[in-house]
Amino acid sequence: MIVFPVPLLLGTFLVLCLTVWLGASRFEQLRAQAVSMREEFGVIQGATLTLLGLIIGFTFSMALDRYEQRKDYEGAEANAINTAYLRAELLPPADAARVRTLLLSYLDQRVVFYSSRSIRQLEQADAMTTKLQGELWSAVRVPAMANPSPLTALAVAGINEVVNSQGDTQTAWLNRIPATAWLMMGAIAVFSTLLVGIGVKRQTDFPRMLAVMPLIIAIAFFLIADVESPRLGIISVVPDNLTMLAESLRQP
Repeated sequence: MIVFPVPLLLGTFLVLCLTVWLGASRFEQLRAQAVSMREEFGVIQGATLTLLGLIIGFTFSMALDRYEQRKDYEGAEANAINTAYLRAELLPPADAARVRTLLLSYLDQRVVFYSSRSIRQLEQADAMTTKLQGELWSAVRVPAMANPSPLTALAVAGINEVVNSQGDTQTAWLNRIPATAWLMMGAIAVFSTLLVGIGVKRQTDFPRMLAVMPLIIAIAFFLIADVESPRLGIISVVPDNLTMLAESLRQP
């Protein structure tokens, strides 16, 4: 499920502000019951807010784990490309030069994948990546079949690891927090803010005081969505390892 952080922040804040206002200005019978059962109502309200906090913390942990996974796979891709580049020496000189040239072009496309936010540019990079993977496999397959040996097998294994690491990265970037988790958080947030509004004794306490809770929840949702969004958020995976590798391989 793709979630846009900024629209989520604004939408959550507005919806929860409306919910808490409804709780504070409507539902007169529920408000009267809350006053008469102040202690019991406080237990229900506190338990609901606690549950909301636990679910937000659990969901943020899920998003953070996915973010760390994407960072780890970026480093794994850099290591795989560097290994394949070094193992290219095991091939005949002409084949080694071709493999290294293809790997440098492939490395540039992987940097584009991590750093670009343009859909059109990403589509072009994905198409080019697939094309280069086929060319890389062909570049090692021909000399390996012509002269099968443990050394050429290492070169083939290096290219295979490059392709596999890209597949792992793609899977990690498509792995998102389930929509049911977002729906659960949203539903509990609505009920929590509704209870906060119902528990207000005077309607004049709105909007300054009651806007605090919706704002805090909206910021928490925004942080989760931002960490969860590989390209749409402020917090993103920077391809430092791939960039440094590209610079080091091109040094004379």
